[in-house]
Amino acid sequence: MKSAISFYLDALRLALQSIFAHKLRAFLTLIGIIIGVASVVVVGAAINGLNSYVLTSISKMLGVNHFMIARIAHNGRMTDEQWEKMNRRNKPLYLADYEWLKARCAQCNEIGADLQSNTRLKENGQEMFGTNVLGVTANMGVIENKDIGEGRFFTETEEKNSALIAVVGMDVREKLYAGKNIIGQEITVGGCPLRIVGVEARRGSMFGNSMDNHLYVPITTYGHIYGRRQSIRMHGNATNQEKLQAAMDEARMVMRNRHKLIGETEDDFGLVNTDQIKENVDGFTSQIAMVVIPVTVLSLLVGGIVVMNIMLVSVTERTFEIGLRKAVGARSGQIRLQFMIESALLTSVGGLFGLLLAWGIAYGVRIATEIPMTITFLYVVLSIVFSGGVGMLAGIYPAVKASRLDPIVALAKN
Repeated sequence: MKSAISFYLDALRLALQSIFAHKLRAFLTLIGIIIGVASVVVVGAAINGLNSYVLTSISKMLGVNHFMIARIAHNGRMTDEQWEKMNRRNKPLYLADYEWLKARCAQCNEIGADLQSNTRLKENGQEMFGTNVLGVTANMGVIENKDIGEGRFFTETEEKNSALIAVVGMDVREKLYAGKNIIGQEITVGGCPLRIVGVEARRGSMFGNSMDNHLYVPITTYGHIYGRRQSIRMHGNATNQEKLQAAMDEARMVMRNRHKLIGETEDDFGLVNTDQIKENVDGFTSQIAMVVIPVTVLSLLVGGIVVMNIMLVSVTERTFEIGLRKAVGARSGQIRLQFMIESALLTSVGGLFGLLLAWGIAYGVRIATEIPMTITFLYVVLSIVFSGGVGMLAGIYPAVKASRLDPIVALAKN
């Protein structure tokens, strides 16, 4: 046992001596492994970060345990043919449909509705374009888990009375009312003056598009400004995840009854929920990973080829050392193991430096963007194990070649 431990320690010492004896060559050899490991880890972190970023953005927009019914609603997978079919078949939804669903969906915790349009805002000498105006029911603040940073959301009484009030997004607050106490200020929408009662907390952006350039008004007020004959979107939620499917099923049946759909007749409305969207996002990022990660792994294989080349050069340079060790009793297996330990050590060190490089890149991306680059423990383990494995495989042929050297011929070449 002691002799085996001694052998491994000697092999490790010789490997370190060989690496430090040729520092520049070892560094140049490591570059391929460093880049390969960094590529795999950064790509993995980017995919995880993208998935987390999209899901967080969706949660900020839609809340949790939330579903939506609209004339055309889909979960992200719709062909042109499917869209055209739904466009021809599906009926517009109006406030009467909302009232029908609200009165009959017992499993639903809340049922709300919204309408939306775009407008140009002009206040205090500043202009904003493409602001999204949403006419919503008062309970949409609960359904979508809205976070109000200043003031409040409007009440059900204000909705019933068509109150001339608004809750604005953070972009509107910062562009039109910078440095002012915004609560109680007036904003004109569609020629109608509204009093600002609240500001939604910042939601950030999604793929470069701001989610804060908007304002909410009571849905009844919206009807007075833009008219009521627009197809609405209805929103519902459940008290918890376990009850969401039951609430959706009941809401679907209520709407089918409303539209007198029987048997296997297709729905003439669209229904989608946040879980479906999240599943699609997970599937999308998984597909990206299946394509991109194998490509980045190729860089590790290229690094392994470089290691093999360097180890062959090392065998040639150390012919006399190998012959001398075999002459004093070293077995072929010991010679093979020595060179394999050396190549594995070389690539493992490269893997560690690759991880440091990946961490630096991920940190830079987190600072520069909103994507939360996440280096998971799984990718750390895989990168170290894989880089070490590449080193072992790359060292097999040079190690076998070294172990087969004839000690007499090797000594004679000195």
